[in-house]
Amino acid sequence: MIPKTVWGEIIKDFQEKELPEFIERNIEYPLVTPIKRTIVIIGPRRSGKTYSMFQAIKKIMDSGTNKRCVLYVNFEDSRLSSASIDDLNNMLEVFFEIYPENKQRKTWLFLDEIQLIEKWESFVRRLLDHENVQVFVTGSSSKMMSKEIATSLRGRSLTYRIFPFSFKEFLAANKVNIGKYLSSVERIKIINGLREYMEYGGYPESVIYKQERERILREIIDVTIYRDVVERHNVKNLKVLRIFFVALFNSEMFSVHKFFNFLKSQGMKLSKNTLYTYFEYLRDSLIVYPLRKFAYSYKDVEGSISKIYFVDNGLLHSQGIKDQGRLMENLVFSDLQKKWEENLFYYRSPDGKEVDFVLKEGRKIEQLIQVCYDIENYVTKEREIKGLFKASRELKCNNLLVITWDYEAEETIDNQKIFYQPLWKWLLKP
Repeated sequence: MIPKTVWGEIIKDFQEKELPEFIERNIEYPLVTPIKRTIVIIGPRRSGKTYSMFQAIKKIMDSGTNKRCVLYVNFEDSRLSSASIDDLNNMLEVFFEIYPENKQRKTWLFLDEIQLIEKWESFVRRLLDHENVQVFVTGSSSKMMSKEIATSLRGRSLTYRIFPFSFKEFLAANKVNIGKYLSSVERIKIINGLREYMEYGGYPESVIYKQERERILREIIDVTIYRDVVERHNVKNLKVLRIFFVALFNSEMFSVHKFFNFLKSQGMKLSKNTLYTYFEYLRDSLIVYPLRKFAYSYKDVEGSISKIYFVDNGLLHSQGIKDQGRLMENLVFSDLQKKWEENLFYYRSPDGKEVDFVLKEGRKIEQLIQVCYDIENYVTKEREIKGLFKASRELKCNNLLVITWDYEAEETIDNQKIFYQPLWKWLLKP
């Protein structure tokens, strides 16, 4: 049990300290919900969830609300390592003891990395039912999005996702103008920024503290593995987990079955079910994203071999991935995934022709996208176009786009239009 004196210290520490400086993010969620609902903010570790809370707190204070009406608690604070749901009740009790006037007025409660507390949902549900409190929670686990969470909160939650900096946010952080009309110098700055962003990604700390970004990116990998996987799930075979993780980084397509056979050939004994479990742990950390092959049959989709992408290119850099085509494709995926989520696939025809991304709305295919770094190479261009044409016929979609590094055009081949757009323009689209 966390002593009440410790809770008092945490509460008063927050009140006495100034809010840290932060770069404003392009994320908007309500500061007050008309129908009492919990605001759930999820995202990978170090993507900016905490600072999005500080952004919200600043807006609350700017509206004239006294800071005493606000409580922020980070459950990764070492003083709270043994906290349980009973401690949450004590936390609230101490908060009202210190500021008894809050019992009679609106208050705001920010609970950071709340997934570390088992059964936290029941505490939040009680607040919604009995207290005049607007609750915000963050978590770095995909389980925060699950139907079980919505059910346990009785549908009284609104979920928002936060990721590392988008390219627009990256440019804003580097004070690069991205207005409608650009000078040649501004355009060059954007292209140079894109090269940096494509290599090092958009984790806020690595963008702000460039001199330390190599260390920061390595640390994100280490902390994600140890805290979000090893500690959270009590993984014992750390050696195999690390080999598994490296294999994901170095695989365009990934099959647990093939990896199982590889381990077996190396004399390592581990069940296939354990490997599937490790895969789910890494997905749960919100940094690894398997992309399924498109099919109209749910069974065929689930049975397909996945292409592996990562939430941010900085993770690829930390593992020594330098291939420009791979980096560019991962960058496009990370942008598409924010909007399309479960409606994003890749396509592969029976004769091996491939389209990088298929965007689906209901039963309709909205767009087919190829990503090509060097479109001026004739052999490469022909391969990409053939894949698009094949998919266009089979999936009945005529909205064809090739995202390039710097080539822009509109071509008509056999009465079929294909649009080519530079990556920087595509990333900065409204």
